[in-house]
Amino acid sequence: MHDYLSAALGGALIGIAGLFVMMVQGKIMGISGILSRLLPPADDDWAWRALFATGVIVTPIAWWGLSGSSPTIEITAGAPLLALAGGIVGVGTVIGNGCTSGHGVCGVSRLSPRSLVATGLFMTSAIVTVAAKTHLWGG
Repeated sequence: MHDYLSAALGGALIGIAGLFVMMVQGKIMGISGILSRLLPPADDDWAWRALFATGVIVTPIAWWGLSGSSPTIEITAGAPLLALAGGIVGVGTVIGNGCTSGHGVCGVSRLSPRSLVATGLFMTSAIVTVAAKTHLWGG
C-alpha cells in the first residue's frame, strides 16, 4: 500500500475511534488521559481504559502478523536523551492538560479554543525542534 494511502487510512481510523469513544463513553480519546486514570484506577470506568490500552498494544502486532510488514523504525538517540525527551513530553501533557491525540485530534475537531491553542503550541515546538536539529546539529 502506498504510504499516503496507509496514512490516510490510519488517520481515518483514528478519527473514527475518537468519535466512537466520544459516542460510547462520552470521553475524549486522549491517550495521556486514558492511561493516567488507568493505574492506579482513579475512576470506576477502568475496564474500557484497559481495553483501549490493550488495543493500542495489540493492534500493531496483529497488523504485522496479518500483513507481514511493519514500519521501519530507526532510533539514533541514546537512552539519556530519550528519557529526557519523554520527561519533557510527560510534563507538557500535565501542564497542557492533554496530549496530541486529545487536543489535536478530538479537541480541534470540536473547535475547542484550548485545544486549538495547545495544538498550535505542539506544532510550533515540533517545527522549532526539527529546524534546530537540522540546521544547528546537522541532521
